[in-house]
Amino acid sequence: MSAPAPSPLAIVEAEPLPRQEEVLTDAALAFVAELHRRFTPRRDELLARRAERRAEIARTSTLDFLPETAGIREDDSWRVAPAPPALDDRRVEITGPTDRKMTINALNSGAKVWLADFEDASAPTWHNVVLGQLNLIDAYERRIDFTDARTGKSYALKPAAELATVVMRPRGWHLEERHLTFDGRPVPGALVDFGLYFFHNAKRLLDLGKGPYFYLPKTESHLEARLWNDVFVFAQDYVGIPQGTVRATVLIETITAAYEMEEILYELRDHASGLNAGRWDYLFSIVKNFRDGGAKFVLPDRNAVTMTAPFMRAYTELLVRTCHKRGAHAIGGMAAFIPSRKDPEVNRTAFEKVKADKDREAADGFDGSWVAHPDLVPIAKASFDAVLGDRPNQKDRLREDVSVAPGDLIAIDSLAAKPTYEGLVNAVQVGIRYIEAWLRGLGAVAIFNLMEDAATAEISRSQIWQWINAGVVFENGERATPDLARRVAAEELAAIRAELGDEAFTAGRWQEAHDLLLKVALDEDYEDFLTLPAYEQLRD
Repeated sequence: MSAPAPSPLAIVEAEPLPRQEEVLTDAALAFVAELHRRFTPRRDELLARRAERRAEIARTSTLDFLPETAGIREDDSWRVAPAPPALDDRRVEITGPTDRKMTINALNSGAKVWLADFEDASAPTWHNVVLGQLNLIDAYERRIDFTDARTGKSYALKPAAELATVVMRPRGWHLEERHLTFDGRPVPGALVDFGLYFFHNAKRLLDLGKGPYFYLPKTESHLEARLWNDVFVFAQDYVGIPQGTVRATVLIETITAAYEMEEILYELRDHASGLNAGRWDYLFSIVKNFRDGGAKFVLPDRNAVTMTAPFMRAYTELLVRTCHKRGAHAIGGMAAFIPSRKDPEVNRTAFEKVKADKDREAADGFDGSWVAHPDLVPIAKASFDAVLGDRPNQKDRLREDVSVAPGDLIAIDSLAAKPTYEGLVNAVQVGIRYIEAWLRGLGAVAIFNLMEDAATAEISRSQIWQWINAGVVFENGERATPDLARRVAAEELAAIRAELGDEAFTAGRWQEAHDLLLKVALDEDYEDFLTLPAYEQLRD
């Protein structure tokens, strides 16, 4: 067999990485180039459609289930493909980036599934993009280990039967990969992440009794799900594996997707595995889409928007009913708490909240849920064990008692809580601290005992923007204004300098993070995604 022709993709502005040739092979890059040729034009059309839909929401301040797809919703006969054995039991899923230590710890965590994240928990440096792929290949080949240079502790994989099943999350459709270009144009990050992973691992995973499984982020419509389905069909033919081998779980983390859950499952029905309730991005999407809808769409502090809020209950209960009606898994939201090694009382209180949250999800009919730290796996597992017992899931609970009207999903004013000055301070603190870490290449960051990722930074900056533009008056009598936000940000920057000392502060990227947060929080024109201008400042 002749060697594959050189790929038409160019690798630009990228320093060589150790072992990158094992990932960036001519054959793998040729596959990514073909994905780009076939599917990027449609991706571009769908991004333009997002802007058109957002303009319509700005005009009407409402959303509804789509009349043109009523036939799909009313047809009770169709189901998604049965779950493969490796994805039938998903009662606990752990999330995290694909650095070497996290790869080992997540696979060993005792969770049923690891969401191996190339999206919100991973800043898209070239190092993270390429070596994250290499770490997964090494894990499947059982040639991965890690020794922490600081502690001297060594990490290695447990026996194969004890490892979590990997569900990989590529970047969303809106992001580009500037280090890979075709005729001078960047390739979409989603196609780079999916393409490299699928090409190298699809057959390898089948040999291991599993398969190429994916989480699909930031989906805004069933047409975007249709595009992913077409990518899967092409990819399976390209590498010569059976149609239906791929399985995809879609994050319902945008308000528009919440109105198209059944249609999204329908488009992916031969490849669908389930839907997931992604809390912070969902709130971010509500602010983004209804930012000029007036006082009734103003969200309170993010920590005041619990999953028991009426509009959040409507969203999660509709998700469970939709999934089980169609034979798909319903996966619950994130427990983001990071245990303290110094304060047992903080842990006790947080663990009680995590247990209550997971008990609620299990009782509502979810088949599993997310955690951000291995110490939370036993807590979430116990909640689902109590309901499931030996059963792998509870898809037989059809939740026919649930009835959600279009207005229920956007009844933000059903919440009694209001924005607070403390909430503004927290949004500024989390925004600056997260962005600074992101600019240094870290996507999953522990801040105030919570694992924060890009979604929490998005809701933080969006709430600052919304409160200022809505003229919110806080409980202390101060009005949300650009000057107030600048004052709070300056105070936080000074506090960080005092906390770290001048030398460590100067070595970081704190001023850049401060400036970027204020830019995306104060600009009159709302930036669709914080990560777009942030990516321009990412040095690798």
